[in-house]
Amino acid sequence: MKVAGFTFIRNAVKNDYPVVEAITSILPVCDEFIVALGNCDDGTRQLIEGINSPKIKILHTVWDESKRSGGTVFAEETDKAFNAISPDMDWAFYIQGDECVHEKYHALIRKEMEDNLNDTKIEGLLFKYLHFYGSYDFYSHSRRWYRREIRIIRNNKAIHSYRDAQGFRLDNRKIQVKLIDAYIYHYGWVKPPNGIVKKIHNFNQFYHGEQAAPQTEAPTYDFDYSNADKLIPFSGTHPAPMLKRIAAANWKLNIDWKAIKKKMPFRRKLLQKIEEITGWRVSEYRNYKIVKK
Repeated sequence: MKVAGFTFIRNAVKNDYPVVEAITSILPVCDEFIVALGNCDDGTRQLIEGINSPKIKILHTVWDESKRSGGTVFAEETDKAFNAISPDMDWAFYIQGDECVHEKYHALIRKEMEDNLNDTKIEGLLFKYLHFYGSYDFYSHSRRWYRREIRIIRNNKAIHSYRDAQGFRLDNRKIQVKLIDAYIYHYGWVKPPNGIVKKIHNFNQFYHGEQAAPQTEAPTYDFDYSNADKLIPFSGTHPAPMLKRIAAANWKLNIDWKAIKKKMPFRRKLLQKIEEITGWRVSEYRNYKIVKK
């Protein structure tokens, strides 16, 4: 069995993406790793090359600036990386530049790929998610955050990235997956208050068709973390590649917990309570079809 990792990235230094940590968090279970490296102006190429692994292959790409609606360019860049995977690879392990996998899951993930290799009805493996928010010490629990997503797919080039690269489709239908007991640690919203504001500013350019603005024009006010529905203290350990970055964090998360509860609409409170009691997320959007647990 052979496994390829793949991702896309652009301006990781400027946008403070932990892309090196993301790549190295799954590199041990991969036989090759494709990085679709967009047109950068901040030293991201040197960052990737600094990993210094013979498994890594850099595919230089140019982002289509005309595809600024709904994050379409993210899916396009994902497909470029996926299509560059060697044909002899069996599985493709996708990781985004703000995600990591804890090394404690490596053996389980490898076993799931081996056990399902010859089960043709399984087209991908579905991961659970921890969405860290504002701080490495809290993760968000909310119906507004996806709780599962596909991160391993078969090396079948009929599969393509969907919408803004959140998930995948096969010939425009949902992929049949097995839910596995492993988590993706999502760190995209772990930044100091003004860092999150800059993230939103940059992302809006690729979701709402805004014209690119100079970095100096990004807003400088602090982000209001109280828009989370519920933050849960994290008592576990983080993936080893993230520990140095976490140790360097130099901000404190000041949250008005009363404001969080007050802002949350009654309907969402009710639905979230149902989920907490039963485990059932009412009317959950699923970008996949679970055929095996």
